[in-house]
Amino acid sequence: MTPENFQAQLATNGVSLSADQIAAFHRYYQLLVQANEKMNLTAITAEGEVYLKHFFDSLTLVQAVPELQTNPLSVLDVGSGAGLPGIPLKIAFPQLSLTILDSLQKRINFLNDVVAELDLTPVALIHARAEDAGNQRSQYREAFDVVTARAVAPLNVLAELTVPFVKPGGIFVAMKGSGAAGEEADATYALNKLGAHLENDVALTLPEDAGERHILVYRKTRHTPKRYPRRAGTPHAEPLTAAKSAPITRTRK
Repeated sequence: MTPENFQAQLATNGVSLSADQIAAFHRYYQLLVQANEKMNLTAITAEGEVYLKHFFDSLTLVQAVPELQTNPLSVLDVGSGAGLPGIPLKIAFPQLSLTILDSLQKRINFLNDVVAELDLTPVALIHARAEDAGNQRSQYREAFDVVTARAVAPLNVLAELTVPFVKPGGIFVAMKGSGAAGEEADATYALNKLGAHLENDVALTLPEDAGERHILVYRKTRHTPKRYPRRAGTPHAEPLTAAKSAPITRTRK
């Protein structure tokens, strides 16, 4: 996908980019490729693939959450890595208040450079694990209108890393591929436990037969219990499932 095709394809989906915004995407691409020579940010570096599989893919979020285009929402991108989907969202929709959370300092350093170079404001960058930043004493807990993540963890794990950050009434948006149905079923117990339920599953196919996508929108309807998220590493090691979380009864002899 060329930058011109990127702009045209977005326009067919109702997203219009100015010349300055297209220039910002180009500079972001340059910074990403330069930094990738020194650290592992992405396995995808060819310009056409970056525009399609990173930039365009990130902006498919608006097909499930159209209010991202116009409303001044607070958005948290968990485990952002190279800044995806957060940076493309902020370039395309500058009214968003963006916060990016990542556990690796060198990725945060790269994103600091991107934010400064592209003059993106307001953007906050947090170096922390999601389990630590989302605990009950954190200023970030239940503080965001929209929380999203892309290619971070299976949904039953990802739910515990993200939903504690969502305001009651806000949404968690998971970006998944063709295996979304299986992940969705496995994560039902976890999402219910954390206070959210599935509101929408938007299925789409990327241009140029680049793959199937599912954007799962979960509405948070009540406060997340204070015991979640559990301590760092536990959500990955012991995902919330009905079988594992069921009480064990013992019979006295």
